[in-house]
Amino acid sequence: MAARSRGRRYGKKAQTKVERAMRERKEGTLRSGRSGKKVTSRKQAIAIGLSEARKAVAKVPKKPA
Repeated sequence: MAARSRGRRYGKKAQTKVERAMRERKEGTLRSGRSGKKVTSRKQAIAIGLSEARKAVAKVPKKPA
């Protein structure tokens, strides 16, 4: 029984969106959507980047149900 390869789970576009969000967080210019507060959390920055990638129809796995 051979192990199956799943391939890439995230596309290049998703990677660039997350990189941009992380850079903005580091600069202090990343803001959350509704409240407009400054984002300081690393996890929140990644979530914002993935959300933008989903909106841009990039290859990103679905959110866990």
